[in-house]
Amino acid sequence: MTVGVYFFTTLVVGWLFRRKAQSSSEFFHAARTLPTAITAIAFLAANCGALEIVGIVSASAKYGAETLHFYWIGAIPAMVFVALCMMPIYMRSRALTVPEFLKLRFNEATRTLNVICCGIMMILVSGISLYALSQVLRTFLGWSFTQTTLTAAAIVFLYVSLGGLTATMYNEVIQFGLIILGLLPLVFFILRDFHGLGAILSQLQPSMRHTWVGLPIASPHVARMDVVGITMGLGFVLSFGYWCTDFVLIQRALAARSTAGVINTPLIAATVKIFFPVLVVLPGLAAAVLFRPQLEFNYDQALPVLMMRYYRHGLLGFGITAILASLMAGLAGNINALVTIWTHDVYRATLAPGKSDDHYVLAGRISTLAAILLSIATAYLALSFNDLMDYLQLLFSLFNAPLLATFLLGMFTTWATPKAGFWGLLFGTLASIAHNFAYRLHWITYGSDMSANFYGAILAWTSCFLVTALLSAITPAKPHEELADLTCWTGTRGSIRIPRTTVFHALIILAICLCLSIVFR
Repeated sequence: MTVGVYFFTTLVVGWLFRRKAQSSSEFFHAARTLPTAITAIAFLAANCGALEIVGIVSASAKYGAETLHFYWIGAIPAMVFVALCMMPIYMRSRALTVPEFLKLRFNEATRTLNVICCGIMMILVSGISLYALSQVLRTFLGWSFTQTTLTAAAIVFLYVSLGGLTATMYNEVIQFGLIILGLLPLVFFILRDFHGLGAILSQLQPSMRHTWVGLPIASPHVARMDVVGITMGLGFVLSFGYWCTDFVLIQRALAARSTAGVINTPLIAATVKIFFPVLVVLPGLAAAVLFRPQLEFNYDQALPVLMMRYYRHGLLGFGITAILASLMAGLAGNINALVTIWTHDVYRATLAPGKSDDHYVLAGRISTLAAILLSIATAYLALSFNDLMDYLQLLFSLFNAPLLATFLLGMFTTWATPKAGFWGLLFGTLASIAHNFAYRLHWITYGSDMSANFYGAILAWTSCFLVTALLSAITPAKPHEELADLTCWTGTRGSIRIPRTTVFHALIILAICLCLSIVFR
């Protein structure tokens, strides 16, 4: 009953906002008219898909308290950086998508390569959401994989194609509220059952009780995680690569109606993000205590199994809806971003330029259906992983890690050349793919899949950075006038001043993050 009401509500939102998706600007970019409160919640909700809910609970059950690094090392610093340093450059460039910025800063070849990589990653991440949905509904309702994927895909297609980005983001706000309300009772019941967090930690294996204590400095081939992998691989490359270049997130920040709103969107989201481990890491730790004796326990089912254990019938329906809301948010966000990139950066720019505005809106709606079908196909790839977080970090190490190096050199230097940008991004991506194949074929050994992802990301970023820097020394750079408003050194439309209150807000966030890392070390 609760699930049915939720599905109906999402469709109603799509129908209500259909009139605000008549032009291509409204359909793909929400015409940059949304209030900051909406963009900030949608920014956070877009991350609260399979990655945040099912994935983090699963990773916590597998790795223990070390999963806290995905927040206080692997999220908050990058969210502050993108708000203060990168969003002003995005706004000055007036680029509507991440690939379009790469075209302006480097060349068409770099944009094309990024479109291909982004498209592959977004389709795979959408498939993860559908796979996670099937796991949840199979556990709770006994639905088959086909029933689940077709139902969820149909609903997402309807409200995304009707209302575009505006409907997607308002649905994300509803979904985020359901996530919070659905998980809070679980945290309460777990703490009551175990008599506090300390009792949970005392029953964990010693290696799972701490975030830093006991971690080796650098032992990737033996340890599940180490300091170098966490600080450089997760804390810098994967974290900054995701939060600073992922178009799903950038799209939501740029939908804000004001410059202050664009900058504050990631900061407001970071304020909430600091405390999100209470809702997802704590249940994962409880799952590690309760279900570890089961040798073949599927980590991805940790959250559904916990809800079946602690929730009675009425509350269980609400809990199911909370998980579904999180997964639908991730699916819809990636589908909408993929359709925007395809229509704006490929179809409109190359295949069919000069068409009417209505034509591009229709093309976007048709592309939505194609993206949904591709997501269903890639959902089967996730079946070979027993931990969604391992799979997601693998994708980020393949595609986001080298892109981060390209963006940093593009935004914060004037000497990075167009040819170097393309070949650096290509070489970094190929290096990461080769590393992953070597690991899968057991030519390289690591203490865990996660450690392999961390070091693969370091390799990808370093390869891209070095190749771009070396080729920039022997290839011609763009004239200084062509770089206007594309780097932090070449602004001509007036510098975007960041208020002192905003900087103070950012410093408070970082200070809280540091204190929590020390307390739970």
